[in-house]
Amino acid sequence: MMRLPGMPMLPGAQFYDRGKRRHPRQQTLMHYQGIQMLSDRREPELVEPDGIVADPKCPPVPAQINSLWAPKATTKLPPWLAYDKQVLCFSAYFKENLTEIYHAPYQVRKVKIYFYLEDGTMQVTEPKVENSGIPQGCLVHRQRIPKAPPTDREFISIFDLNVDIDVQIFDRIYHISGCDIFTRQFLNRAGIFVPETQQEPSDPTTEIRKRSGLKQTASSCPSALPKRHSFAQFLEFDRRVLKFQGYWNDRSEFGDVRKLEICYYLADDTIDIKEKFPRNSGREGPSTFLKRGKLPKEFTRLPLPGQQTAVTLLNILGNNMRDVRYVADPLNTGQKPLHYYNDQDLQIGAVLNVFGRSVVLTGCDQFTQSYYREKYGIQEFESQPIPERSDVRPYTQGGGMAKRRLPPYNGWGSHEDSEGNCITVEPKPPQADFKKLFKYDGCILRFGAKLISAIRDNGEREFIISYFLADDTVQIYESSRRNSGFLGGEFLKKARVPLPGQDMFASSRPEYYKANDFYIGRTMTLKDHIFHIVSADEFTLMYMEQHPSEFPVADIQRIMQKIRDAVRPHYKQFVLQCKPDGDLGDLTTVSFDTLRSTLLLYLSKDCLLNHEIVTVCRYFSAEQAMPPSCDRNRVRAAAQLELKRALWNSVDELNDHLSHINPACKPYISEAQVRSTLRGCRLPFSLELVEDILMVLQRNGQNEIEVRDFLAFFNMRSDQVPDIAPLNIAFELCPKLPFLHKGRLVDFTWFLAYLGLEEEMKRANS
Repeated sequence: MMRLPGMPMLPGAQFYDRGKRRHPRQQTLMHYQGIQMLSDRREPELVEPDGIVADPKCPPVPAQINSLWAPKATTKLPPWLAYDKQVLCFSAYFKENLTEIYHAPYQVRKVKIYFYLEDGTMQVTEPKVENSGIPQGCLVHRQRIPKAPPTDREFISIFDLNVDIDVQIFDRIYHISGCDIFTRQFLNRAGIFVPETQQEPSDPTTEIRKRSGLKQTASSCPSALPKRHSFAQFLEFDRRVLKFQGYWNDRSEFGDVRKLEICYYLADDTIDIKEKFPRNSGREGPSTFLKRGKLPKEFTRLPLPGQQTAVTLLNILGNNMRDVRYVADPLNTGQKPLHYYNDQDLQIGAVLNVFGRSVVLTGCDQFTQSYYREKYGIQEFESQPIPERSDVRPYTQGGGMAKRRLPPYNGWGSHEDSEGNCITVEPKPPQADFKKLFKYDGCILRFGAKLISAIRDNGEREFIISYFLADDTVQIYESSRRNSGFLGGEFLKKARVPLPGQDMFASSRPEYYKANDFYIGRTMTLKDHIFHIVSADEFTLMYMEQHPSEFPVADIQRIMQKIRDAVRPHYKQFVLQCKPDGDLGDLTTVSFDTLRSTLLLYLSKDCLLNHEIVTVCRYFSAEQAMPPSCDRNRVRAAAQLELKRALWNSVDELNDHLSHINPACKPYISEAQVRSTLRGCRLPFSLELVEDILMVLQRNGQNEIEVRDFLAFFNMRSDQVPDIAPLNIAFELCPKLPFLHKGRLVDFTWFLAYLGLEEEMKRANS
């Protein structure tokens, strides 16, 4: 038995030598050191020095390349055993273009290329670099990698890998700069010259991070005056607390005078405030009024994201992303410093601004008095009275209570949830509109949109904007394109999007986008991104046309009245511009582009929107959808298959029911009677199958169904059709594809008749 070189002992890789005449029997017994035992020695095999495995029973293979070193006599083994755990390692890099970094046009990514000698597979990994900001690790999993076209039917071997060589792996070019010692020695033994290791180029993004780190360390230079260690204050004033008594006069509708206890910690200049609940006050829970921390003196509202920055920019120069330059203010003159309360600001009678709440200090304890007496020389510590109740609720002239004014929105949760926390003591979750949810469940309006941006690559991105009618939420999905540089997927999670230009931190609820705000040709801002809607799907267009009161851009009567008023003074010129030959027959058609360009000559783009033009062309479309085609025998076979599954055999009951609803024995009955028969006899048919059955039954001129054909359709005794394989009845039995080419050709004759200006001119002339 012989086998191919480099192949394991598997079926199909062996063949018999028909020319062999001598078949000696192998010796199974042996005598070793006076002991008789079984012989399990195997015939030694050899491995060629150049790494190509050969079987000694096969004819010798001529040497392809000359080896630098002398061949070594070794035993021959298969490659999966001879080169087990032997891997060639190469150091390489590739340059990746960057489009969103100003000072770096590209970045250099260093990788390791591993070539496994046992099976010729390769693997590409990228060592992880700290603070790189990119996903690293295994770039190409272990596999046999084909070469670049036109030799893409071959795989990369060790002859294609060497230092100072470019290797293309799946549309990415790697430049090999070095290898390890084992790889260099292995290639030299195989007769392959390996150049010296090359120096890899530096990464521009890494250099930028290093320079920014050096600037930060250089800016924090030690001053000439010695600084006091921050830990010294903690060691000196640890467990020393200044304690004051005070109150906060809550003037809201259900407000009250809140008695507070203010503690100032000398160890770190922090303040915490706790509330003292009087007996039978009805309040419970945690008494923390202010969590321990530094208290700023000035407070207007919560800072917006990006409002407080560490660097102040004086000027920005440049008109694109790569050439942009900016000048930073090292002194931070534009940044307003924050001042915090300290022990000098705390005294009896002082008013503290606790994040918008005025807290008045009325007294202090003995330790606090001794501290201020020794440090500041204050001798008078007379306590001030606390008002019992100072909230006055306003009333209207009719005696009723005025409308409650809610506090401004603080940014946590939704506006409805925040209102619930302010109105009731035990807040409840906002109630959803279940009638609307059940009515519009599954109704989604989808629009195709483009992103308007100064970056050219962003302008080519395609998005799908979905508006859910059940809860008035918006979701944006980005369509992925190959080699675009963008992954695609979910761009904006499903949520309600407020209209731009509103104060989000006001007391009233903001206004959100509604369904009629979306139409073709609209440019809108969604979450600080500008989108231009360019298309809509068939369901969206049909839904908008069926609800013209909700969508004015799909109201054909309103649009045609607008066109009628604009075209009336120039009616003849309008007709000649649409049909220059003047041929107006029974069925005269014009294209969508012709009608659109002609209408825009008399109406501006602001008066006649793109969606209104699409609505007109779809209403007067000359293209009609093809009727759905159903094979009668195929539908009958599907119906009989369902009857066999349900073990239905009630033909007599079906005849009795027809006799009951048709006592006069008419040869034809209405479609409604057939539907009631199928429902009354409980035939195991789905709604889709019932519609397909009614479509293939024979009818007369009044669109009535023949009774004899209806009974013969379900008779499996006399006329039985061949069985069919189970299928999806809703989609595969009678495919009902939507007509997506509506509006490309416009019935101009119908358009002019609906316009009615021809008859109006005739009546005016007569």
